[in-house]
Amino acid sequence: METGEGHLQRRLKLHHVVFIGLAYMSPFAVFDTFGIVSASTGGHVPASYVIVTIAILFTAFSYGKMVRIYPVAGSAYTYARRTINSGIGFLVGWAALLDYLFLPMINALLAKIYLSAEFGFVPGWVWIVGLIVIISVLNIIGVKITAKANVLMVLFQLVVALVFVFLTIRAIRADSAVEFALAPFYAIDMQTSSLFAGASVLALAFLGFDASTTLSEETIEPEKNMPRAIFLIALLGAAFFTSVTFFMQVLFPDVESLHALTDDIEAASPHIAMYIGGFAFQAFFLSGAFISVLASGLASQTSASRLVYAMGRDGILPRRFFGYISPRFGTPVLNILVIGVIALTALSLDLNSATSLINFGAFTAFAFVNLSVIATYVRREGFSIVAGAFGWLVVPLMGFLINAYLWLSLDQLAMAVGLSWTAGGFIYLLYVTRAFSRPVPELSFEEAE
Repeated sequence: METGEGHLQRRLKLHHVVFIGLAYMSPFAVFDTFGIVSASTGGHVPASYVIVTIAILFTAFSYGKMVRIYPVAGSAYTYARRTINSGIGFLVGWAALLDYLFLPMINALLAKIYLSAEFGFVPGWVWIVGLIVIISVLNIIGVKITAKANVLMVLFQLVVALVFVFLTIRAIRADSAVEFALAPFYAIDMQTSSLFAGASVLALAFLGFDASTTLSEETIEPEKNMPRAIFLIALLGAAFFTSVTFFMQVLFPDVESLHALTDDIEAASPHIAMYIGGFAFQAFFLSGAFISVLASGLASQTSASRLVYAMGRDGILPRRFFGYISPRFGTPVLNILVIGVIALTALSLDLNSATSLINFGAFTAFAFVNLSVIATYVRREGFSIVAGAFGWLVVPLMGFLINAYLWLSLDQLAMAVGLSWTAGGFIYLLYVTRAFSRPVPELSFEEAE
């Protein structure tokens, strides 16, 4: 993609950026959390998706404004650092590290959930340890999944998801006791607090929707196309997730109907696949699930290990350990092993707690993207109300408030771990800056991208 002068060429059109952005949001994410959110919301997963979609669309609007000003890697961390304060930016990036460090753990846990549904006689820890070993070995020896292979895997997952929807609709039509209704979106007895708690888990499906911001230098007319792409990625992803869960919720309207299939609510989706399509479709469904967790596990461990390596290379973390590259493999072997060990926490966590840990960093980042827009406006205009103030003040403020409420809706373990992690980051920041007498170090998020 580079010219002889070392500049990136602007080759990507709007639809290219949208497709790449959608590829970051694994289609299979819609199945990962259906069971636990259906149980926690009383059968209103689509309603929780509407709530998280509103938060994401407000944030996408803010991303669109910021990417015009700072078309670089780093995303929320970069925006907060440049518009609010370098120390605040560091802490936003530090909180976002939780996403990178714990995402391989999520994939290991999902591997156990999906494969145990088919091979219940195998202890669950075997799948967790097995996936971690596989992705660690592949990352150590430097095997990379090419862009074309990634596209094929995403398309395969999409095909599985669409067949799933078709079979679900067929099952609904074949069952005279089931009818299409708006109950998954609204019921008199549904509780707002449970809907927000469910939405705080479902944000996992949107992780990576902002990754397209790193393509600004390669996009034709980025000032126009990047904001459009970000908004379209969020909107199309939300439409897909909401539609799929609507049909699933119509067929299985409450937790009792899911318990009729399985006692393991976390593994509801593969059992639903069995119900609507028999053993053959369940095997097809599980092959898509395995491809999803393997591809995502490889990519997430690669990103995390490279980010930690960049921090070691730059002296933010101990250089001798975290900045080490294996002479034989040319990869940050020690960092890969550290990320693998962290992923073993999947052995003692359930899916709800695991996704909440991931989403602590996500909601922190989303909230500060919205605050960055407000800070940019205040720096330019002060507190005067001028033309365009609605888009620069009211919209991002609404986005911030919704994301903050979702952040507060995370479970207690996520809040305890996330706040402790952030406090540790603040103490570490005091140490490396000698109580802010030295410049705040920069986190190299472009390595992870």
